[in-house]
Amino acid sequence: MSASLVSAEPPPARVALSYVVGQDCRGRWVALESHGLGGGYFRDREAAIRYAAAESGCPAGAVRLSLEPLAITL
Repeated sequence: MSASLVSAEPPPARVALSYVVGQDCRGRWVALESHGLGGGYFRDREAAIRYAAAESGCPAGAVRLSLEPLAITL
């Protein structure tokens, strides 16, 4: 008798990550994931965009720029 290691249930669907990049009210660059799964403060705009692009896998429209101030909330 051997136990099957294959699950009958499908794997969970991956959440498509998308980010918004902008500045907070103090002028710091921020990248925020739309589902609250990631983000942070960055030295400059390019660093925030690089992070967001790398984390999202770079599909079209995954990184947007915000003209409004962004805030990281805990």
